[in-house]
Amino acid sequence: MHFKITMKEITGLFVCGFILLKIIDAAQYTDKWAVEIDGGEDVARKLALDHGFRYVGPIMPGFYTFQHRRVLRRSTNPSSHHHRTLIKHPQVHWLEQQVVKRRVKRDVFFNDPKWPKQWYLNRAPSGGLDMNVQGAWAMGYTGKGIVVSILDDGIEKNHPDLAENYDPGASYDVNSHDPDPQPRYDYTNENRHGTRCAGEVSAAKNNVCTVGVAYNAKIGGVRMLDGDVTDSVEAEALSLNPNHIDIYSASWGPDDDGRTVDGPAALARKAFSDGVTKGRGGKGSIFVWASGNGGRDGDSCNCDGYTNSIYTLSISSASEKGNIPWYSEACSSTLASTYSSGSGSEKQIVTTDLRKECTETHTGTSASAPLAGGICALALQANPGLTWRDMQHIVVMTARPEGLHSTDWVTNGVGRKVSHSFGYGLMDASNMVGLALNWTNVPEQHICEIPSGDKNKQIPVNGRLRAAVSSDSCQGSPQHHVRYLEHVQARITLQSNRRGDLTIFLTSPMGTRATLLAKRVRDTSREGFSNWAFMSTHTWGENPDGTWELEIENSGSTCKRRSWSYSCYNNPSDTAHSSELNSWTLVLYGTDQIPLSTPRPTTTPPTTTPTTSPPTTSTTSPSTTTTLKTTSTPKPTTLKSTTITPKTDLTPKPTQNTTPLVKISTEKSVTYKVASEPSVVTSTQTSPVETPTAKLKNWTLVLYGTSTHPQSSSTVKTSTSSVPTEKPPYINCAGMNLSDGTCIECLSGMFLYKNKCLMKCPSGTFGTFIIVKGGSLENRTVEMAVCKVCPEGCNLCKGNNPTDCLTCKEGYKMEKNACIQQLIMGFLDPKMIPMYSIALFFCITAILLFFIIFGLLHLRVHQKMCFVEKEPRIEDKNGKGGYDALTVKYENGDSKHNGDNHHLLLSESESDLEFETAIKQ
Repeated sequence: MHFKITMKEITGLFVCGFILLKIIDAAQYTDKWAVEIDGGEDVARKLALDHGFRYVGPIMPGFYTFQHRRVLRRSTNPSSHHHRTLIKHPQVHWLEQQVVKRRVKRDVFFNDPKWPKQWYLNRAPSGGLDMNVQGAWAMGYTGKGIVVSILDDGIEKNHPDLAENYDPGASYDVNSHDPDPQPRYDYTNENRHGTRCAGEVSAAKNNVCTVGVAYNAKIGGVRMLDGDVTDSVEAEALSLNPNHIDIYSASWGPDDDGRTVDGPAALARKAFSDGVTKGRGGKGSIFVWASGNGGRDGDSCNCDGYTNSIYTLSISSASEKGNIPWYSEACSSTLASTYSSGSGSEKQIVTTDLRKECTETHTGTSASAPLAGGICALALQANPGLTWRDMQHIVVMTARPEGLHSTDWVTNGVGRKVSHSFGYGLMDASNMVGLALNWTNVPEQHICEIPSGDKNKQIPVNGRLRAAVSSDSCQGSPQHHVRYLEHVQARITLQSNRRGDLTIFLTSPMGTRATLLAKRVRDTSREGFSNWAFMSTHTWGENPDGTWELEIENSGSTCKRRSWSYSCYNNPSDTAHSSELNSWTLVLYGTDQIPLSTPRPTTTPPTTTPTTSPPTTSTTSPSTTTTLKTTSTPKPTTLKSTTITPKTDLTPKPTQNTTPLVKISTEKSVTYKVASEPSVVTSTQTSPVETPTAKLKNWTLVLYGTSTHPQSSSTVKTSTSSVPTEKPPYINCAGMNLSDGTCIECLSGMFLYKNKCLMKCPSGTFGTFIIVKGGSLENRTVEMAVCKVCPEGCNLCKGNNPTDCLTCKEGYKMEKNACIQQLIMGFLDPKMIPMYSIALFFCITAILLFFIIFGLLHLRVHQKMCFVEKEPRIEDKNGKGGYDALTVKYENGDSKHNGDNHHLLLSESESDLEFETAIKQ
């Protein structure tokens, strides 16, 4: 029998499925009730017992949890009949059956389309290196309340990714003298630089383009580079609204051509000085500066007076793979690095672009400085009381050298690694925020000047000159005594017939050797240096007491340009390349106390207050005694000032001379006169003596342990075979379970996964940090790097939330940063197939049963079913039952009974019953 399924039946099937899905999505009621009861816990217990509930426990004062044993743990229908009598009790004020709620962990994730391509912000969870910005975001710091201004060629204030955070109070058009910093548009999009830098700092989290490092910070822009750049233009930009703007980010400077020596002139120097002393209510404006793009031309950023200044936080670049970019300039004034572009095969920076567009090709140190500015904004939000020097201290103490590849990494006198290419390493936003939260403002800045007795010393061709000064760091002057170094300057005046032949080194008493000036092949200038301050940060934290040595090498080579290359050769007798050191002064910047050593409970952060004093010249004869004299601190000057150009073009063009520089002095310092030859300087100082309350006579450190690792004898076997053996599993462990030899804690930079310490997390996992109480020592809290499994469907992820996926497994597709199983026919979830199948089975079964029963009843009513009727029952004369023979009606009208079996066919009407078949005889 065949049945046809009508449209009505198909509709019914889909209705069944729809109802089933509604049931699945409906609220799920639990078997627990929240009840508000007067009378305390004893009354609550009694009421629960009297009404068939089980008392679970208190929620908060006056509120309790009841559970009913006869209610399902999950149900789509409320069980109101179970609490009808309970709600009527006079001591029950309120109750509610509890419903299961969906709650997700609020981790950091974004739906901005370019976010997955921002490798420098999001690759750490997958085992790579980044600047740990997500760690700061997870702590709740996104730059909110901090104002950053981009000093450049303008900012597209109506860009959809910038408009939300745009701050007109941090913006101005210096070129056109109006408050609108909108860039000038042309067919080349030449003025895109500022808009790109702004997006790196504060692009909003709004499903548009990218996400900025400080995506809740306010962003402004100063249009100053789209026209003639003068000292007044620079000063106006640097001094814009200093009590409103917290951070100024600049990605420009003198030509990076390998031959220019130039810096800020009088007004710009005053703007810097006023900024750090008066900006931010006296805490000091924070100036972040790109170190320069002249690496291809052999330039040195110590010849750039902006990055070489103690007032700026000089930032260099690292490529995606941690290499030195081809454009990067190496110098001793660089404090730290952030990521940027590298070689052609390496990724670049993603940010906003002109005409409301996005770009994935932002490059150079121009891209590094804004990233650093954004990270500083995160730290400043964590502690708005940080001074400009506090920020530099925090950068030095938290920067990470790991993963940055350079041959010039050295360890300075206090154990910190430092490089001329990367400074102290990659900036770490999370660690900066953590340190800022507990930071105590550094003591007042002290400045100690120590002139050298070396005058007019010849620097031999193809030779070197060594000059030294011995210093006690101005111990005789409490206001100038430096025990803890920050910046060091060597202010040098020298003559040279070919300035590019010179290389200058400075070695500290603790043995740290910094390159103040590297050889510059293209610098053929005969002007030398006029009181130029070569600055170094490499001795940060060292004790400056002792002998400082200045070493100047004169390569004395003659170079001739041939086509596109230079041909150089040495000529020791060539007097045309002779040089002479006229004078030099060592300037120490630092404090008389070690920062963080003693808390300073002050309401106003200490700052440096420079005082202006007229220059004085000492005519005292050299002697072995020390004389103190207050004098001005002359600023670095050169004989030329050039037009400043932005560092957008990695092939800068030379500029012409304009205005001679003017020296200006605002610093407080002390001049230390010493003998012409290095000598020991002695001084005495009378100070009140405190009465000691305790005296330490002696102490002894006792170490208990073994000469070898406890597991070494059972794990590592000596072998004379040349075949390398596998490293023991404990090789990178910081703590072990001695019962089975498995790792429970790893060394810094390693990830713990399945009781092993790995360099990076394997596929299908992500790296994260957890806080562990105890660690390898009791009563200790440690932050441990571990690998955790990615969410289902993720092949590569950055966290354990479903929206933390970066790539998906086969059968899954990326949707809003989550790996979703591909739907069958576009709407069926494969996970729901079993449930759909069961629902479909029951629906089809019900429909089939309905039609079967309906059909049977229909056939029964219309007597279309074949069956054999029982023989008619007759009663005899005695009333006993029996069966009569069938009466057959023949065509002639006769009737006959026959007891034999017959085949009968029933007609439509029982009254006209006829036998239409032959009777079996």
